[in-house]
Amino acid sequence: MEGRADPHQEQLRSLRDFLLVYNRMTELCFQRCVSNLNYRALAREEESCLDGCAGKLVRSNHRLMAAYVQLMPSIVQRRVADYEAAATAAAAAGGGGGGGGQPGPEEPPPLAPASAALPDSGALSASSPGR
Repeated sequence: MEGRADPHQEQLRSLRDFLLVYNRMTELCFQRCVSNLNYRALAREEESCLDGCAGKLVRSNHRLMAAYVQLMPSIVQRRVADYEAAATAAAAAGGGGGGGGQPGPEEPPPLAPASAALPDSGALSASSPGR
């Protein structure tokens, strides 16, 4: 059900993540590059250091995100397969007549975690929840 109210929350989450990365980058580059706080303007060395530092962090962030985008579908597929295997095992164990503690039908509980896990594991897989 969170998937229906998710677009607004997903935007807020993305903004929060961006601001966290930006703040970390700013703090890291400031600590590395700015050594003299006696003047309002940056020295040329400080300015070039900040440019290099920020550029390096932005490029590394892009590379990490590209790797994440490539790996995420396989991770989601593994999670779905694990949930389906757990659901099959639970159905097989529940069908044995062990006196299940929950009075409801056995098939809906395994389906609910598998469908709820898809939006949580990544926004990229939101197009395949029916799988």
